[in-house]
Amino acid sequence: MSRILTMLFAMATIVFAVAGGVASAYLVGYLAEEYLFEGASRLTNIIFLMLVFVMITATLLTLAERKWSAFMQDRVGPNRARLAIPGLSNRSLGGIPHIITDVLKMLTKEDFVPGTANKFLFNLGPILAFAPVFALFAVVPAGPSVNVFGKTVDMVVATPDFGVLYLLAIASLAVYGTSLAGWSSNNKFALLGGVRASAQMISYEVALGLSLVGLFLAFSSVQMPALVGDVGNALVSGTGQAKYLWRTDGGFDLGLPAWGIFIQPLGFIGFFVASFAETKRAPFDAPEGESEIIGYFVEYSGMKFGMFMISEFVEVVVLAGVTASLFFGGHHLPFGGEWLAAQPFMQEHGWVYGTLLGTFFWLKVIALIWVQLVIRWTFPRFRYDQIQNLGWKILLPVGLANVFITGALVLWDPSLRALGVVGLLEIGFFIALTMTTGAKSADAHDAAHGHGHDAHGHGHDAHGLPAHADPHSHSPAGAH
Repeated sequence: MSRILTMLFAMATIVFAVAGGVASAYLVGYLAEEYLFEGASRLTNIIFLMLVFVMITATLLTLAERKWSAFMQDRVGPNRARLAIPGLSNRSLGGIPHIITDVLKMLTKEDFVPGTANKFLFNLGPILAFAPVFALFAVVPAGPSVNVFGKTVDMVVATPDFGVLYLLAIASLAVYGTSLAGWSSNNKFALLGGVRASAQMISYEVALGLSLVGLFLAFSSVQMPALVGDVGNALVSGTGQAKYLWRTDGGFDLGLPAWGIFIQPLGFIGFFVASFAETKRAPFDAPEGESEIIGYFVEYSGMKFGMFMISEFVEVVVLAGVTASLFFGGHHLPFGGEWLAAQPFMQEHGWVYGTLLGTFFWLKVIALIWVQLVIRWTFPRFRYDQIQNLGWKILLPVGLANVFITGALVLWDPSLRALGVVGLLEIGFFIALTMTTGAKSADAHDAAHGHGHDAHGHGHDAHGLPAHADPHSHSPAGAH
């Protein structure tokens, strides 16, 4: 019971902390608009969205991954570090002191550079690996544009016309950092890791772009705000993912929203898998095969090594934010969004409305981060050839088929309802396939462990031993 209460308290703390950060971002944005110049709120968003939310979340993930992995593996997580403060010296504080020790270790550890390495490119590698990933979140709308005391405050850093194309272009630059790091180290194991990273990028980059073409066809735009959409009202229907495929009549809007996950489930799977591979985390961590003594950063130490590591966690946050915006409605509610926006209190206090939706967006991001960490600690590493087959023989044909099907359905029914019907059928098919596969795996496991016969037709007893074997015998006849 105490563990449940602790988890509930932690969840409530996270919600209130996120809401406080979003509210502060809107209010500081208003002050910038009021006392600096029009559009100054986008400059303050660089501080709040990219430096506060993204960086702090990525830093906390270094601890969250250890705690969640320990929870999933039923073991004790990080609890050794202590703060030498009276009253706290005997408390683990949930493992938070480990973050401080990690930072101190990275900053004070010797910065070793191999004597035969190309020093300029060796130092440039971590920067090229971190900077592009960090810049990706600039086009992600983390909340609605609202009126705060007479000033329009945005919750996005930039809205270029080529929005999603910016994501694809900048994301592909990160591989230069890994390749240069492996080559400039003048180490064959580091070079092999860099080559693996380059080959892996080529295998999933085409599928990554194709997975989003269906969304572009459905919403006729590549701009992130247009894809997320605006909430409508009683006279004007919503746009983008804020509109409904089907909805009830009445004051409270209830229905099936045109979220990307409902109209593009194949696109979501392709995008999520390809983007997950881009993070170079298990099961796609072939470039960082520590068990094989292979890794593009094998010669790095100190803060340069820390930049490679923190860039992975930043990629996790950015992937969750982009996925939430493109396939889960961004900051929009699944229902009741038009009703909430029409309330006089929300119209009068825009920052409250923005805080609610912005908090909902970051909760989606946290949920998708959790999904990524569950995958990372569930699946073993894919072989190098398996990653190539996944990219070229599975994701690419599926992406092409999805583009043709989406184009035909959009031409046939511009309201996207036909696309929604096909999307729901695809989701149902995937659920049925998963449940059927799980049931067959369970039956096969039971048949191989004491229920029926093994693969050679020999009978087994209740303990899974051959019927003629002595469980206490050490002879080959008693071996199982």
